Amino acid sequence: MSATLEQRLLSRLRNEDGWLPFDTFMSEALYAPGLGYYSSGRQTFGKMPSDGSDFVTAPELSPLFGRCLARQVEQALQHTGTSTVWEFGAGSGELAAQLLEALAAREDLRYCIVDLSGSLRARQRARLASFGPRVQWLDELPERLNGVVLGNEVLDAMPVKLLHFDGTRWFERGVAAGGPGGVFAWEDRPTQLKPPFDHGNWVAGTVTEVHPHARAWIQTLASKLEKGAVFLIDYGFGDAEYYHPQRIGGTLMCHHLHRADTDPLTLVGEKDITAHVNFTALALAGQDAGLEVLGYTSQARFLINCGIADELAAAGLRQRAMAQKLLSEHEMGELFKVLGFCAASTPFEAIGFVDGDRSHRL
Repeated sequence: MSATLEQRLLSRLRNEDGWLPFDTFMSEALYAPGLGYYSSGRQTFGKMPSDGSDFVTAPELSPLFGRCLARQVEQALQHTGTSTVWEFGAGSGELAAQLLEALAAREDLRYCIVDLSGSLRARQRARLASFGPRVQWLDELPERLNGVVLGNEVLDAMPVKLLHFDGTRWFERGVAAGGPGGVFAWEDRPTQLKPPFDHGNWVAGTVTEVHPHARAWIQTLASKLEKGAVFLIDYGFGDAEYYHPQRIGGTLMCHHLHRADTDPLTLVGEKDITAHVNFTALALAGQDAGLEVLGYTSQARFLINCGIADELAAAGLRQRAMAQKLLSEHEMGELFKVLGFCAASTPFEAIGFVDGDRSHRL
């Protein structure tokens, strides 16, 4: 499949002046029908390379993640007077299962999944079969959204544009056909694009990302959300940290068999391509589109606010050990953040941000 995807991309290059913006290349590598990383049926989620997977997410690490998130979801449903959960990019379906189990007392709960990957949908259907008609899959969003929207590690898989600073001006970095050394190669072209945060100390050779697709997604959600809330969980930073002068290589990263590398031009379609999230850009995009920011904090603080200490006290030793990865600063606890929004019509104080809110640092 990788060779077929390479030929598809080379054909696009021939038809488009020999150059593709990186976000176009990334979109094809991840989502080309039947060929892209998320659409080819690969076993992407898992705990070990031996199971053929490439990375693990919080719900696969510990069921305590879903149980704690469920407390925030329940509060949001109550305060907004809604009964539907919308999950984007539901992965293996493990988070949905944890939430549905934790919210089982809510007889009116409806769980809607929006996922671009047909193969992942099949895996989700198998995992969630016991919940029957409470779970539904949608190909597109309705005109109006009411409920709680969730995105766990979905933003990092949205295509990004790459920018390169040569010491004087910015260029957009794209992909061209390669030579003897590889099928594809980098090629820069002049651009008017710039990072949204300018500290004035850019180092020559800096490569970084901007996130038009993620911003557009937030704006679409905002245009449709009548009553409800949005909780986004992912790895990333605010503007000042994202574009720090010392981060000269950007955040673009690939994952294959639980190993990370920085070369998205090889093994195309066989490995994940991600970039960290610029939470400042998302918060501003949401606000500009009419949403209110509920809060922004680390995953560890969010889970503590949502009662993970009580869950740990009742858990066995193995469960505690796995859950510690959700909280530890050197694991997921600090790198991962949670950003919350609500519709302007349904404001409330979200329990996940009652202590340690960092909205002022965005």
